[in-house]
Amino acid sequence: MRTLKGPAIFLAQFAGDKAPFNSLDAICEWVSGLGYKGIQIPSWDARLFDLEKAAESQDYCDEVKGVVESHGLSITELSTHLQGQLVAVHPAYDAAFDGFAAQHVRGNPQARQEWAVAQVRHAATASRRLGLDRHATFSGALAWPYVYPWPQRPAGLIEDAFEELAGRWKPILDHFDECGVDAAYEIHPGEDLHDGVTFEMFLERVGNHPRANILYDPSHFVLQQLDYLDFIDIYHERIRCFHVKDAEFNPTGRQGVYGGYQSWVDRAGRFRSLGDGQVDFGGIFSKMAANEFDGWAVLEWECALKHPEQGAAEGAPFIRDHIIRVTEHAFDDFAAGGADRELNKRIMGIA
Repeated sequence: MRTLKGPAIFLAQFAGDKAPFNSLDAICEWVSGLGYKGIQIPSWDARLFDLEKAAESQDYCDEVKGVVESHGLSITELSTHLQGQLVAVHPAYDAAFDGFAAQHVRGNPQARQEWAVAQVRHAATASRRLGLDRHATFSGALAWPYVYPWPQRPAGLIEDAFEELAGRWKPILDHFDECGVDAAYEIHPGEDLHDGVTFEMFLERVGNHPRANILYDPSHFVLQQLDYLDFIDIYHERIRCFHVKDAEFNPTGRQGVYGGYQSWVDRAGRFRSLGDGQVDFGGIFSKMAANEFDGWAVLEWECALKHPEQGAAEGAPFIRDHIIRVTEHAFDDFAAGGADRELNKRIMGIA
């Protein structure tokens, strides 16, 4: 059995224009001071990381690693959540998602998609240069507007959407394979891969690609009312990344899963800071240990109420206290009688 690593923190929600959040060196000093041991880097944030340069230059990657390691930290993964989203965008979301892209491809869906594909491929190459074997991303979505349809979906629409999604990702996954890196899709509402069934639909269409894997985040399952502990038992062989994020679901007579178009504070389902929600992290960390997850436990902080700096400060000890140092021997070994086949036969009455 293997003990997972942590605590680590995803920097996306903390990067900003003011110190200590505006440079890799400064933000590493800050998170190290909070007790974190690893960082997940948002590859789109130029204040922290230059993705294209990392894909091209081993010297730059060595420099980045040097900065991170000087603060006693490790890089857990790179993330292309924003770029991965743009690999597949339904036209209904063109305007909303344009802001995720580089300025020169905005307003041009085809150019934006080509840019996004190149970005995700760069991330695979950069991950290899950084010595990483897994990567965090989104799948994008072509079918999401039809998740709860009225009128009914035309026959074959979902199948065609998943065929197209798989066709876009298969060459990218092949590049990840060449780089020795797993692509871990965050299973997330708004993505076509938003639960186990949809992940399986995608996996089948990419030929059970060995690099098509999962970023597990229980908060999104609480908001869907999906059994997030059973999910680990079912998909543990494909779970390669882990976001530690809390959430709560408190339905009323006025609203439920869909949230009634309310702000985050007023939704029945909302994200909370670690320990403030309903997620059974004791159960999750036990499942992760039992299924030998060997990656990082990474805080992704989002909360409708609490200040992010308080959430970050509380997150490191919360994760640290939940990590299970797995045992190297059985608890009842003290009473073991040793291996004796003749004794076994006598016990069973076998001549």
